Amino acid sequence: MRDTCQGKSPSMRKCTNDYQRLWASTIYDGINDGIFIGFRWKAACLLACETIHHNRAVARLGGDEFVVMLEDLSKDDLEAATQAETVGEKIRSSLSQSYRLQGNDHHCTPSLGITLFGGPQQEKNTEPLKRAELAMYQAKSVGRNAVRFFDPEMQAKVSERAAMELSMRESLLVGDFQLYYQPQVVGEGRTTGAEALVRWLHPKKGLVSPGDFIPLAEDTGLILPLGQWVMDTACVQLAKWATCANFAHLTLSVNVSARQFRHKNFVSNVLATLSRTGANPQQLKLELTESLLVEDVEGIISKMTALRAHGVGFSLDDFGTGYSSLSYLKRLPLDQLKIDQGFVKNILSDPNDSAIAKMVIALADSLGLMVIAEGVEIEAQRDFLARHGCHAYQGFLFSRPLPIELFEGIVRSTSPGRIDRFVPN
Repeated sequence: MRDTCQGKSPSMRKCTNDYQRLWASTIYDGINDGIFIGFRWKAACLLACETIHHNRAVARLGGDEFVVMLEDLSKDDLEAATQAETVGEKIRSSLSQSYRLQGNDHHCTPSLGITLFGGPQQEKNTEPLKRAELAMYQAKSVGRNAVRFFDPEMQAKVSERAAMELSMRESLLVGDFQLYYQPQVVGEGRTTGAEALVRWLHPKKGLVSPGDFIPLAEDTGLILPLGQWVMDTACVQLAKWATCANFAHLTLSVNVSARQFRHKNFVSNVLATLSRTGANPQQLKLELTESLLVEDVEGIISKMTALRAHGVGFSLDDFGTGYSSLSYLKRLPLDQLKIDQGFVKNILSDPNDSAIAKMVIALADSLGLMVIAEGVEIEAQRDFLARHGCHAYQGFLFSRPLPIELFEGIVRSTSPGRIDRFVPN
């Protein structure tokens, strides 16, 4: 291509073999898989393009990524898009066919991203390829083996995501993150501890929802420094509470992401933080999600056991929403199961949710574990849970997550340890 792209609505599509790496590592014993796949894919692309009477070019960018460029499409954008989609679907269909190799049939699927370029506007020759790549990843995100057009809104989302990532890095350096504390209570409202919840006070946007920045932190790896900051801050707070009679009994629950827990230095980092801050390990509870149990269960048990030997407790968060095996569950050195708020929300109206909640309570009792319900918002929910053996709660019925000053204030002001329904303005 020239430095600028002009002409009659040419189309570029970028495609990738969804599972080439897995395939190549398992069946290409002694065969040059790169050459085989490269020529096989190029041949399939050319075969599909033969049915459309347009000039075209096929190129392998490297690895499992290929580019097909069509020229002389219709000047009408809608018609050009239809022509491009037709070719894209033919390529997808051709590449989805089984391949016979060493006497066995093998199957792989492509993800294709399509963009139109040309017309009166001028742009660098790299821009269409970038758009096609974004569309290709959108095809992957919807389940692979798909064709997707570039959506300008996708570009805006990508730019916004990049800006948010940069802001997160800066905020980690300057201290824009805070811990909020949501009380955990037993009975009518006696405070036994709190869950530490991270909040991002963006200098321009204000309070950013965890639902927006936690997934980004996971994807970019920022969850590791952010998680360490949360652990440091929580342990410092525990050490401070230990010096005050009003707070010395409180435990503090800290959420740990799967990526953070799987880090090779996780155990040593936690122990170093406890030693450095002087926090009592028996007052620290780490909340793990069921998604963590999908792989390397033996490694998870080993890390949990190592920390448990120093007094650190564990709670299985959002229990009932994942796919953890009961055979593994009984081997985990847990202290507590946490009933997910999704079940608690409709516990009074949905027989399935109420049955699951009762099952979790019975399971915890049979395993000798404590149980706590999150998302308790009304007294009727608490009463239902209490009737069936759950006596520890967390939710708006008692308090929203609070900054440390407000949390400590209501603990001091209630007697003895009771929290009235406290909702800050």
